[in-house]
Amino acid sequence: MTGSVTGTAVIAGAAESARIGVVPDESALRLGTGAALAALRDAGLGLADVDGVASTLQTVELAHHLGVRPRWLDGTNVGGCSYMLHVRHAVAALRTGQASVVLVVHGQSGRSRVGESGVPPGPSSVPGQFERPYGVAGTFSLFTLPAMAYLSAHGLGEAELAEVPVAQSRWASRNPRALRPGLLTVDDVLSSKTIAWPFRVLECCPLTDGGGALVLTTAERAADLALAHPAVVVAGSGEACEGPGPSFMDDLTTFRGFRDASAEALREAGVSTDDVDHLMVYDAYAHLPLYGLEDIGFVGKGEAAEFIRSGATSPGGALPMNTNGGGLLYTHTGMYGMFALQEAVRQLQGRAAAQVPDVRTSLVQGVGGMFAAAGTVVLQRS
Repeated sequence: MTGSVTGTAVIAGAAESARIGVVPDESALRLGTGAALAALRDAGLGLADVDGVASTLQTVELAHHLGVRPRWLDGTNVGGCSYMLHVRHAVAALRTGQASVVLVVHGQSGRSRVGESGVPPGPSSVPGQFERPYGVAGTFSLFTLPAMAYLSAHGLGEAELAEVPVAQSRWASRNPRALRPGLLTVDDVLSSKTIAWPFRVLECCPLTDGGGALVLTTAERAADLALAHPAVVVAGSGEACEGPGPSFMDDLTTFRGFRDASAEALREAGVSTDDVDHLMVYDAYAHLPLYGLEDIGFVGKGEAAEFIRSGATSPGGALPMNTNGGGLLYTHTGMYGMFALQEAVRQLQGRAAAQVPDVRTSLVQGVGGMFAAAGTVVLQRS
């Protein structure tokens, strides 16, 4: 386990936008900057202290809007796990003196589309050449291929997949900010509208608006700050990729990005899965936690659905997972990784809506695109 935090990077501030869900009167930039200002207050810092900025928003525009002049910028955008990579890169910048206070910002108007832009992959792109000609479009249809392969390979059916949102509803029902707060049964999930087989609507993330931000600095700097909450240690991290999408996976039943990024993060943190007492797995769709549990190494191949059904990831279980309700039930702006990180920080600080007792080590697993990139962060109580 991590010992002295001297020279260690920490998360000194963390905040989400004041409003999440349906926010039609705020742009993506405004959602992000509002969260950024709140996170800085949480850390006892001001804009003048910021010399590093990372975001999937346009970093120069964000810095100008905030009125900061960073000497370090990171505009990495590999999808929803980008914020795990931003944290990893910020730690490297802090350790090498390239920055002293890094602001990681997310803002997205995924539902209302205020201030959003984006062009779908063109015909010359890899997906445009090898997936779109066959009618594959949208995240739900891209993810059906691995989900069907996984269920078939392990002899599982629709009921086993439905156990994922059922378990997470036990957390979401305790979270007043959850978009879908109701307790669910397997029958509730299976009776909801089919989107793209095997996914029902309650197995697909909602599309929402929201923002979030993290403030990273060194442990030495944090020790002198008037923190609103205890700093959280970034103990380890990893990043990886496999290919442009599901069609390019070596094996549709396991994601190399999850395996490689998590192994690197655990190695760097000096811990094993046995040391992890809180888990966040990016869950845009219901099959992702199944892959996460198996690819990280918490359970064997084909065992994740039964592990979840047994209550192991639910309140009172051995491995509390997606304790805010996850992207399926809490919120999903399009790139959910920031909200998974926020929940892990809150759990370690003891201030989560559905608090798990005595959380000491949290692992946050993110996915980018449809099994394209991956980012893992191991966080610990300081």
